[in-house]
Amino acid sequence: MNQKILVWDVPTRVFHWLLALSFTGAFLTAESERYRDIHVMLGYTLLGLIAFRLLWGFAGTRYARFRSFQFSPAELGAYLTSLVRSEPRHYVGHNPAGSLAIWLLLLLGFTSGVTGLVLYQDIGGDTLEELHEFLAYAMLTVVGVHLAGVVVSSLMHRENLVRAMITGRKPADPDAGIKRAHAWLGVIMLAAVVAFWGGYSGTGLMASGGNSPVVVQHGDD
Repeated sequence: MNQKILVWDVPTRVFHWLLALSFTGAFLTAESERYRDIHVMLGYTLLGLIAFRLLWGFAGTRYARFRSFQFSPAELGAYLTSLVRSEPRHYVGHNPAGSLAIWLLLLLGFTSGVTGLVLYQDIGGDTLEELHEFLAYAMLTVVGVHLAGVVVSSLMHRENLVRAMITGRKPADPDAGIKRAHAWLGVIMLAAVVAFWGGYSGTGLMASGGNSPVVVQHGDD
């Protein structure tokens, strides 16, 4: 009999929501000279979060590890076919479609951040700036598709995936759950990000009008 079990540890959930917040904030402030430093701060945060996730993908709990959501193209195709047939295959952790979104978000987030840092060094010119802009919009597109997929999967599987990423729990066999939530690490992550934001703001960069790195930029100022 299925019951609500712990699937997502606290660090994974903290990463998820901080990444969503950082990308959204960076994207919305990219065209504003007034909020340029906020944009930069959030871009640095995004890169730091991705660096953590890469480490946690090897050292984390069962469903946070990369090996738990390494699906072949055939498995992705079979899963999408099951959705079309209204016979969705259920996965305790990430399903193949969600897995693809995660890989793309990590790749696009990293490359977008790196190109922004390179632009800060006045390297690359218009060509790199256009690439940087393309990566930001590509990431936005993946986010949109991912959100649509969450809605569709939640309805078809009859489980609230958004709530699961908040509580960490999903209905499944009791033996499939993880043993520890690692809440202490999630608290440290959140505290580190908040401290970084506070320290970055305290340097006076928020009020400066000087040049700053553009980590996620779209459009012309």
